[in-house]
Amino acid sequence: MIITIYADSAHAWGKVKKSLLNKLGIAEAISCYSYQRDEYVYLEEDCDLPKLFDALDAQGIKFDIKDRLARYAPSKIRTYAPYDVVEARGA
Repeated sequence: MIITIYADSAHAWGKVKKSLLNKLGIAEAISCYSYQRDEYVYLEEDCDLPKLFDALDAQGIKFDIKDRLARYAPSKIRTYAPYDVVEARGA
């Protein structure tokens, strides 16, 4: 599994499918500081992305990190809808 990290000058997010959060049982633990668009969630780097890493490690799921080039302008991710667990459950 590859987790792509997107960053701007102030913050970073890891992109994963909503269905993965449901499968791991952590969908309800994700904060509104993460964003969502279509079938993806962009997990906030400080509090939500570590929850994903811990859940993957606990289940023995191997993953790699792929960094995208950081942007100095605000990321378009900031314009996406805040994470909503009710919507994520439908994934």
